[in-house]
Amino acid sequence: MGRENQTWMSEFILLGLSRCWNTQVSLFVLFLVMYLVTVLGNFLIILLIRLDSRLHTPMYFFLSVLSFVDICYTNSTVPQMLVHFLSARKSIPFHSCVLQLFISLAMGSSEFFLLGAMAYDRYVAVCHPLHYTAIMHGGLCLALATGCLGAGFMNSLMQAVIIFQLPLCHNVINHFACEMLAVLRLTCVDISFNKVMVAISGFLVIMLPCFQVLFSYARIVAAILHIRSAQGRCKAFETCASHLTVVSMCFGTAIFTYLRPSAGSSAEQEKMVALFYAVVTPMLNPLIYSLRNKEVMSALRRLLGKLSEKKVKIQRISPSFQKPKE
Repeated sequence: MGRENQTWMSEFILLGLSRCWNTQVSLFVLFLVMYLVTVLGNFLIILLIRLDSRLHTPMYFFLSVLSFVDICYTNSTVPQMLVHFLSARKSIPFHSCVLQLFISLAMGSSEFFLLGAMAYDRYVAVCHPLHYTAIMHGGLCLALATGCLGAGFMNSLMQAVIIFQLPLCHNVINHFACEMLAVLRLTCVDISFNKVMVAISGFLVIMLPCFQVLFSYARIVAAILHIRSAQGRCKAFETCASHLTVVSMCFGTAIFTYLRPSAGSSAEQEKMVALFYAVVTPMLNPLIYSLRNKEVMSALRRLLGKLSEKKVKIQRISPSFQKPKE
């Protein structure tokens, strides 16, 4: 029955965020600006880390991977949402829906694991500064980043395969994207097993990295309190402040939404949370890490300075074509 329904159901209809045309146009302008800021901001972070040798450290390596994940996450949902704002019929083909759910869930899961890895990096930097380079060597950093992405993709693949094998009663999704819980509401059968799988997945993807973050920062706080000078404590805290801000924002929202003891969140709440992770968080991450980070701002100033110098050299080298005198 499931296969027959899936073969017949060649597309899904997304209800989106609003049915009012004026509201949709306003949302299109707002989210287009946020989308451009997100993509350009994260791309700039990756470019700065790639070009500036002073940022070739484990912390900025993980930050560049996080920016890459944010770009992929945003591009999996926002461009289609922008198109639907200005479309009369908000449809998405079946296979595109499967791909969208898979990529967005994979990137979202990978981000939680990456935040856990970044917390471990900060723990080693603060608690074992003399052995930091030896512990956080290139091989370990690459293995941690690969493991985070691999775990995210494995979780997403498992959830997508299970969800899209279920028989679906209709094809109208009360969401702006093919989100896991929204698609589950289309099923015609008992989904108790799927709810258990979602709970297990939520624990592994959200709570395990959260425990890693809590453990790391508990050790970091204990180490900072043992630093005698106020300047040393302030410097140690500054290395973690940006990451702690992003962690609090991401884990706090996810735990409140997906791991509450209540029966479950409403469709409107799920839309807001999905919007937060697809648009707001990827936009805020580069702003938080750049505005609160002196090294990133210094790298940006050096890059702008080099570009300005090259522009001046080009202007000096290029011949001046003057109109010949008669």
